[in-house]
Amino acid sequence: TKYNWGKVVDGSNPKTEWKGLHSVEETVHSYNPVNGWLQNCNSSPFAVAGKYSPKRSDYAAYLAPDGENFRGINAVRVLDEEKKYTLDKVIKAGYDTRLTAFELLIPALLRAYVRTANSNDSLHAKLKAPMAILQTWDYRSSVNSVATTLAVEWGQRLLPAINKAVVPGTMYDDIVSKATTFAETALPHQLLEPLMATINDLANRYGTWNMPWGDINRLQRISSDIDNKFDDRKPSLPDGFVSSTWGMLPSFNSRTFPGTKKRYGYNGNSFIAAVEFGKRIKAKSLLAGGESGHEDSPHFFDQGEAYAKGRFKDVLFYKEDVLKHAEKTYHPGEE
Repeated sequence: TKYNWGKVVDGSNPKTEWKGLHSVEETVHSYNPVNGWLQNCNSSPFAVAGKYSPKRSDYAAYLAPDGENFRGINAVRVLDEEKKYTLDKVIKAGYDTRLTAFELLIPALLRAYVRTANSNDSLHAKLKAPMAILQTWDYRSSVNSVATTLAVEWGQRLLPAINKAVVPGTMYDDIVSKATTFAETALPHQLLEPLMATINDLANRYGTWNMPWGDINRLQRISSDIDNKFDDRKPSLPDGFVSSTWGMLPSFNSRTFPGTKKRYGYNGNSFIAAVEFGKRIKAKSLLAGGESGHEDSPHFFDQGEAYAKGRFKDVLFYKEDVLKHAEKTYHPGEE
């Protein structure tokens, strides 16, 4: 256990030799925790059930090297706020819009801004208006939120420095521990200058930095080509969600593409479903766009608006429900 198996180890050392298998019972597991729920956001299994999760100290580090992420932190908090779940409550929880990462990073930015209040640096005066917006933000994303635009564009500029942060005393670094270390140790210019660069970039692209998130963060499906093809001149929908990097549960990764000023979603939640098991299965689902891959089909992008707003449709699981909603039927061999 003294070796970091997440990195290269010395194969000529007999102590690093393969010693056989662990039993299933020895691996990290959690069965029916008393809180009534389990969550997985590609995060640490030691947060799978909040305070009822397995204890890291009970396992060798190499059995679960996965670090924590901000999405996992948000999931634990959101799920713990409700004690009796229904299908609709599960969907509501899964579409919580809080951005946990900025609950850590924005206060560090505000502290840096206060520290430069008495300096002769013109940066302080230039950032007064955007800082006022960030200071009153509730850390929730939405299509109308200018703070979301500022935070996400600024956060992206911080990521290289965050990923380089060295976390003392840990075998496996993760984004949460790295961001915490960065927020605690960053000098004012490391936080304020990226925000100024964000302000300038937004102004250059759109004529103003005061841009609501939905104006630049878009959902578009105009081609069935597997390559990402987006066009500012063609119709698109505003989307209030952001990348899971920042703690967003309904993940929507977006960026600009060659020839675009706006950001377009290209990765994140794709097929989403909530299922209630019982004597009859009840389920609701969503697709990112539509069921059909044919651009001339009415079902090519008919779920787009529902996807952007998190409005689920019923899953037609039983044959009678499918037949009731069928647009047309056929038998194999018939034209």
